[in-house]
Amino acid sequence: MKLGWSLGPWLLAGVVVSAQQPAPIERPLSNGPITTIHVESRLVSVALNVVDETGAPVGGLKQDDFQLAEDGKPVPIAHFDRESVTPLQIVLTIDASGSVMIDERLEREAAKSFVKSLLRPQDQIDLIDFADNVTEVVSFTNDAKRIDSGLGQMERGDATALYDAVYLASQRLSETPTKDGARRVVVLITDGENTTHHGSYDSALEQAERAGAMIYSLIIVPIDADAGRNTGGEHALIQMSRDTGGKFYYVEDKHDLGPAFQHVSEDLRTQYTVGYYAPRKALNDGGLRHIQLQLKDPALRAKYQLRYRTAYYVNR
Repeated sequence: MKLGWSLGPWLLAGVVVSAQQPAPIERPLSNGPITTIHVESRLVSVALNVVDETGAPVGGLKQDDFQLAEDGKPVPIAHFDRESVTPLQIVLTIDASGSVMIDERLEREAAKSFVKSLLRPQDQIDLIDFADNVTEVVSFTNDAKRIDSGLGQMERGDATALYDAVYLASQRLSETPTKDGARRVVVLITDGENTTHHGSYDSALEQAERAGAMIYSLIIVPIDADAGRNTGGEHALIQMSRDTGGKFYYVEDKHDLGPAFQHVSEDLRTQYTVGYYAPRKALNDGGLRHIQLQLKDPALRAKYQLRYRTAYYVNR
């Protein structure tokens, strides 16, 4: 069943990036009833890509190779995963406007191959299309056949509600549990141009940061080197991808869409996961917090580049 959203102004909901759950600890008292003590903790999970000067992933690094800070103050690493087996929660968000949906069969086949190659038992994928409206075609599922079927139900439109799509994809991710440090991802296929008067770059980015979502943008370039092409949307997507720890790819030929999907798949497979507990002050104060992650060894810092989300929101 399709679930559609209208394109009115959006009220930013206060969404906690990682579930903040009170953990009851029961301790018997002598000659008295059992007392329950509630302890609050907040684990912030950060997906991390390390690459060399050629862009190739770097494996084999250890927890002790990294140092971490929040708002400039060092924090200890509480969790480290060298090969990301952590679950993926992905919203596949496809531009169904006429400027992008030129070869629907090719696009659908590329998306189907991506889902088939990436989906593991612990992963969930949601499918959204957007044009004049934003529509959830398939809700989160582990069934690749449901996504395959949904890809055949996308409806072409005229406009491109790009920022609404990013906002709502991120909002759907924020509604999912963050069990086992699940990584949240928006894979966005578009030509990069928002053509509606609804939504905004700032609200879309904030909602992605609140959800802890990495944005991977596959930017369709329909006319190579067109002097009249509006690149503002492309640059906005590039910045949004960088700020959230994702990545962007240009697709200059529709036959390059499959390889671009493959790059996203490889990028997600070669991630490290770093986790730490947010300082108590952050929990009490709320607001935006900045993450600084780097290699301890200056020689390694000179050789390798790190890509990760640089901020998250805490809501009181």
